[in-house]
Amino acid sequence: MSDVDEQLDLSEINAVRELLGSKPRPVGWDERRARLDEVGSVWPIADDIRCEDVVFDGLSGEWSLAPGSDRDKVLLFFHGGGYCSGSLNSHRRMVTEAGRAMGMRTLAIDYRRAPEHPFPAQHEDALAAWRFLSREGIAPDRIMVGGDSAGGNLTLCLVSRLRAAGEQLPRGLWLISPWTDLSMSGATLSSKDAIDPIIHRAYLEELAVAYVPPGVGRRDPLISPLFADLGGFPPMLIQVGSAEALLSDATRLAEAAGGADVKVRLEIWPHMIHAWPVWNAGLNAGRRALHSAGTFVREYL
Repeated sequence: MSDVDEQLDLSEINAVRELLGSKPRPVGWDERRARLDEVGSVWPIADDIRCEDVVFDGLSGEWSLAPGSDRDKVLLFFHGGGYCSGSLNSHRRMVTEAGRAMGMRTLAIDYRRAPEHPFPAQHEDALAAWRFLSREGIAPDRIMVGGDSAGGNLTLCLVSRLRAAGEQLPRGLWLISPWTDLSMSGATLSSKDAIDPIIHRAYLEELAVAYVPPGVGRRDPLISPLFADLGGFPPMLIQVGSAEALLSDATRLAEAAGGADVKVRLEIWPHMIHAWPVWNAGLNAGRRALHSAGTFVREYL
């Protein structure tokens, strides 16, 4: 990366930081959900993207297709938001541009959120989405599964459930700023706390309390996939920013996957914050990250 690119990245990510800090940090689930939808949809989707609503098994979702993309290859995407917020609206720009970069159709899922619907409701919805793609005639080896933050957690847990059932797995995984350890044992939760504008330990604790029912251990592999047996998992791309409190969640996942002989590519993006590709329209590093994800997908699909 040239000095010019780095200066541009710093300027643009600082603008995103200003956007995030332009209002007081929201309190309460309704305010948090509204704020994430607001900051995530500052830039609308491109004019050439075609979106289509879909409803199945009581769930809502959204197809997207960019010109020239293959309808018979699908990115199944689970949005972030700590299992408590996030929506189709907050992540639409990132999902649709990811589909363009990967040359495939996308299916984003509006899964149930905590605290109204704690674990395992989200897992049930993810599995329902996988089954829906099967009914649509999309073979597993033509599916990438991806997600950011809690959506990355859900991606990994879906694969664990499919593997446990002896089912064919997706072709690959795309994990952006994944939240993999709800026991919060990562070192960067402390070392990056002062520079991360989004993720802080107290906030994560609120999310975990809302999501994990009493009596379920935070180190359960279906709660914290960092502690899962990753043997036999599909190739995975992990993208994380150097300014993230969840940096350790990503690097430890890469180490665990590599130790289990999984093909894994870890990208640590200088100066980037949590889930930075959400703001790809105004962030060159976000667009480059999506391009890199597209290159990864073409290697395996």
